[in-house]
Amino acid sequence: MDSAAVKKFLIGLQNKIVSRLEDVDGNKFLRDKWEREASGTGIGAGGGISCIIEEGNVLERGGVAFSHVQGDKMPASATAHRPELAGCSWEAMGVSLVMHPRNPYAPTSHMNVRMFMAKKSDGGTAFWFGGGMDLTPYYGFEADAKHFHKTCKDALDPFGTDLHSKYKKWCDEYFFLKHRNEPRGVGGIFFDDLSEPDFDTAFAIQQSVGNHFLSAYIPLLERRKDTSYGERERDFQLYRRGRYVEFNLVIDRGTIFGLQSNGRTESILLSMPPLVKWRYDWKPEKGTPEAELYETFLVPKNWV
Repeated sequence: MDSAAVKKFLIGLQNKIVSRLEDVDGNKFLRDKWEREASGTGIGAGGGISCIIEEGNVLERGGVAFSHVQGDKMPASATAHRPELAGCSWEAMGVSLVMHPRNPYAPTSHMNVRMFMAKKSDGGTAFWFGGGMDLTPYYGFEADAKHFHKTCKDALDPFGTDLHSKYKKWCDEYFFLKHRNEPRGVGGIFFDDLSEPDFDTAFAIQQSVGNHFLSAYIPLLERRKDTSYGERERDFQLYRRGRYVEFNLVIDRGTIFGLQSNGRTESILLSMPPLVKWRYDWKPEKGTPEAELYETFLVPKNWV
């Protein structure tokens, strides 16, 4: 179990993704390297690199964050399904990103790959990997949804033809706003608590998912970033961004874990979109492209 190899991969993945996004946008990301001293309250030393772009040519806001933190007592959110690890020392590392394009026809996308390790009371080590990627369009395009899901499937097929359907279903169930009774977007793949059959295989799955993000998302971003739009499309985009905020603050386990573990707030919340709108009990008019998003795309289905 080599956490150093995982860290090396994650830092390299962050650099690769940021470099490619800079090519698309034409502007550079701010690279904010941070460190945190041990607090004496259960939270150990940690650090990371938060890469952020704001008011870009293509990306209104985007963040790609790497973090590596340790502590001597597991946060409650990390032991909800593993009560035997309560009170154990731990380390967590991962890369998490969210892209919020300016153009309403270009979809938002999220990706995360992470690893947890904990030292058990008997001297053994527990580990698990998690992650995935998903797509949140404001205006739906069948070709985009099919491409994204096909790339997700390509990432998992080398490890078993049953994995994609399993992780796709998991994604549909996870990225669901129960208080709205609607999916956040068109889904993708999601997995957590992965430790089987062994460390090397679980790590390889994480690497494949992370390495497929650019080929899943960049073609869609480049295809839609220059589409003509007006005030109506922009208004709907900002309204739908509100769902993204609700999910991240109310449901997302990564956000909750970061805040519970006294993580770096600026890095945890860099996924927030820069501008958002809410309206009371609003519904789109039937027969409009906005209604089509709800009727055709915010419905779990097999895209590939």
